[in-house]
Amino acid sequence: MITLSPEVQAAKGAKAPLVALESTIITHGMPYPQNLETARRVEAEVRNAGAVPATIAILDGRIHVGLTDEQLESLAQAKNVAKLSRADLAACLASGGTGATTVAATMIAANRAGIDVFATGGIGGVHKGAEESFDISADLQELAQTPVTVVAAGAKAILDLPKTLEVLETLGVPVIAVGQDHLPAFWSRNSGMKAPLRIDTAEGIARAHKMRRDLDIPGGQLVANPIPGGDEIAADTLAPIIARATQDAAKHGITGKAVTPYLLQRIFELTEGRSLQANIALVLNNARLAAGIAQELGRIA
Repeated sequence: MITLSPEVQAAKGAKAPLVALESTIITHGMPYPQNLETARRVEAEVRNAGAVPATIAILDGRIHVGLTDEQLESLAQAKNVAKLSRADLAACLASGGTGATTVAATMIAANRAGIDVFATGGIGGVHKGAEESFDISADLQELAQTPVTVVAAGAKAILDLPKTLEVLETLGVPVIAVGQDHLPAFWSRNSGMKAPLRIDTAEGIARAHKMRRDLDIPGGQLVANPIPGGDEIAADTLAPIIARATQDAAKHGITGKAVTPYLLQRIFELTEGRSLQANIALVLNNARLAAGIAQELGRIA
């Protein structure tokens, strides 16, 4: 069911630190060839920071933990790739399909492969209007169930961030800000909401992960790592852009899994590409921190 790339297999044999990476950012998050360039840059960032990257995808009915460069390039150009979460991961595997993993599916696969740390851009959460649509990402439940530390720049700014935080608190998910008292909001450093927890070092985050495991507390941690200051787009600049993109999605009847890719593309257009530049910067920043956490976990294990 699981195929390890030669690099990941060698790292596991040497007990080297590993960082899981998702694949929907490649297939649904950016256009080609920027998606391939970014995937390569993120993997290089993990390596330069002292860990081994493990990009996860489903290829021909098998979970691939770690992709070769040829597989990365093929996935980056593939059409009609399934976007897989907890609900449809098993069905795709059983039918011999190919799919890209969301945060939830990446966490499941990483945990099965014995990888404790996962770097992504932003998690899914409670969509605006969820009191009517009930559109809430499976990422939140996954964080409550699967013992993986997820490094993200917070939840995606297109979401209802206060409700997302409330659900995470209800589910008992530790939400840890890094280097500041307020939660980041993906493209912006400050969401205006105070973080429930703050830990400023990779070692401290690794120790918290290990303590949860020692206490047999289910679930993982969300590490909210703010985008570097020089790369952010201020929240007040983004607010009217997000509102317009959300209105456009509603006007065109965009629902379900199609909402997030549509909104990200529309915001890319409305910001004249600035959102994509910020997205790349925050993913690279998260990759560096995740590599540090993975190293510390190996040291204290």
